[in-house]
Amino acid sequence: MNRPTDAVIDAVANGFYHAPHAVLGPHQDGDGWLIRARRPLAKTVTAVLPDGTRVELDHLRSGVWEGSLAEQPTAYELVTAYDDGPDFVADDPYRHLPTVGELDLHLIREGRHERLWHVLGSRLHHYDGIDGVSFAVWAPDARAVRIVGDFNSWDGRGHAMRSMGGTGVWELFVPGLGVGSTYKYEILTPDGNWIVKADPMARYAEVPPATASIVTDSEYTWGDDAWIAERSASQPVSRPMSVYEVHVGSWKPGLGYRDLADPLIEYVHALGFTHVEFLPLAEHPFGGSWGYQVSGYYAPTSRFGGPDDLRYLIDRLHQAGIGVIMDWVPGHFPKDSFALARFDGRPLYEHPDPRRGEHKDWGTLIFDYGRNEVRNFLVANALYWFEEFHVDGLRVDAVASMLYLDYSREDGEWEPNIHGGRENLEAIRFLQEVTATSYKLYPGIAMIAEESTSYPGVTAPTSQGGLGFGFKWNMGWMNDSLEYIKRDPMYRSHHEGELSFSFVYAFSENYVLPISHDEVVHGKGTLFTRMPGDHWQKLANTRAFLAYMWGHPGKQLLFMGQEFGQLAEWSEARSLDWWLLDQPAHHELFDFVGALNRAYTEQSALWARDHEGAAFSRLGAPTWNPNVIAFTRRDHHGNTVAVICNFSGVPVHDYELELPEPGEWREVLNSDAQAYGGSGVGNLGAVHADGSGRARMVLPPLGVLWLHHSAS
Repeated sequence: MNRPTDAVIDAVANGFYHAPHAVLGPHQDGDGWLIRARRPLAKTVTAVLPDGTRVELDHLRSGVWEGSLAEQPTAYELVTAYDDGPDFVADDPYRHLPTVGELDLHLIREGRHERLWHVLGSRLHHYDGIDGVSFAVWAPDARAVRIVGDFNSWDGRGHAMRSMGGTGVWELFVPGLGVGSTYKYEILTPDGNWIVKADPMARYAEVPPATASIVTDSEYTWGDDAWIAERSASQPVSRPMSVYEVHVGSWKPGLGYRDLADPLIEYVHALGFTHVEFLPLAEHPFGGSWGYQVSGYYAPTSRFGGPDDLRYLIDRLHQAGIGVIMDWVPGHFPKDSFALARFDGRPLYEHPDPRRGEHKDWGTLIFDYGRNEVRNFLVANALYWFEEFHVDGLRVDAVASMLYLDYSREDGEWEPNIHGGRENLEAIRFLQEVTATSYKLYPGIAMIAEESTSYPGVTAPTSQGGLGFGFKWNMGWMNDSLEYIKRDPMYRSHHEGELSFSFVYAFSENYVLPISHDEVVHGKGTLFTRMPGDHWQKLANTRAFLAYMWGHPGKQLLFMGQEFGQLAEWSEARSLDWWLLDQPAHHELFDFVGALNRAYTEQSALWARDHEGAAFSRLGAPTWNPNVIAFTRRDHHGNTVAVICNFSGVPVHDYELELPEPGEWREVLNSDAQAYGGSGVGNLGAVHADGSGRARMVLPPLGVLWLHHSAS
């Protein structure tokens, strides 16, 4: 064989040669074989074969050693002696074949590797009878890549990775490593500078502010087979869904994933929510971002435990009959130097043009959705959370910022697409791919878009040109209804359209009605403190608003604390005001939310046909009152619920309303019931409609009635 030049040997010795396996390890040499190894400062280096044969290596230069043997070695260990200390015995990383196959590399290059985490990142590997860890990273512009970690005193010169050619993937199998090893990648940039980066595909990371990646492997055994089977056989749009939104760190500070399971399950059961939605749990360096500036897309944040601890929490929730949705942030990422930004010294994950690659408002970078490998990174990440953590849905953050090239940009700050338009065509294709692929592989899950514009077809199938989401957050409903409810009841009659306008477009998409974390921060107060009037009136308004919201077409989401009338604006740095539950009036609001959820779940008319305009009717004849909003919902079997809302501050007696069916309409919910702190105005549990459907009733002040009519 051609002997390496002195320059190549020196490059290998210093860990900046792109093909270290071409020099180190076993190599054929004419009729015989050579073994080369990098062992700087060694006194002697000996290769010991499986049969005990010892091959003494001679020093070439710069700490690189070489020895000859007659036949190809199937395996060997290197025994290194130093002037002081014991001999160092280790397997040779450079005697092993690549752990990334040609098919994997092809799929990565094409952007079609749906199980990317099985190939890239750090993985336990059993190779030729040797246990160790396989490392692989995508860094196409790097001149060299090496692994630094606690196992090599953060000196990567002895663990240089090999380039896998034009794919941009670098790979190395390190024998003897196991779970718990911390590491990063040291990358030689095109400019000749060494930078140190956390692994983009790491599945575990150090607790911030530390930033190293950690080798991990799951030993968790799931117990939610029944849940997954039932989920796969149904569609969320035609099932009850009321979501309790949770920020893990401030719900009850100090609880880890495992500690959280029992109290959260007990609490959610008491409230009757069908799902919890966690603010982002992917690793993020700054807690004040609430998880929306992600540095480790494949690593659950270690603030609350390890990946198997999160699996335990989700499994327990499933076994308790509670679904799990997680916030997912593919729209942007932070500029922290240890993470994705300029990963190999040049823009890689971010779009290289700042008109498309930088979000000025948020101080973050925007993914290059047109690059195959970047799109693959994100699509596989969505599948990762479904596959590895069994989540039931992803709420995709900031979709509007992805759809439009001119989002939050002035004229001249954005570049039109190839057709001259403002739509980000690459981002649209990415969203279509991630929704279609997720639904194909995991039936029964929910992909939910936080999309605040009138972009058409967010929840239309991709086969029809839509984005393919299962649900869209109804931001218009949220803004209008909150604007309405904060008004003094005396003036609400002039703004009835703020509530009724949502009925015009309620079936244009499959909607979720959100009162989310964004509505209880930045000086907005809380849902309770927005309400007009004295303390009793605020509570009554809150109950009425929630009863209207739960009756309205669409699913519901409520941020933690609003269920008991949180007074203080939310902060991620402190706990909720749990002491309020010791106040009878606030505990009655808590009880009402529980009753609301149970009544909602029991009344299929309120959720079975959420997406069908034919199952909804506005009521108002023969009497019309601008403070009264009334409508009906129907299921497939003809069961009907009338939702009658009186947003005035006084009861309305002898109110005449034409209901769609004659006979008895049973009162299944009254937000003014004394049990919930109300004044107790009602209709003795039922309302009777005559043969033409006309009924007379009493409407409680700041109150909502749900009346049920059975088809049987």
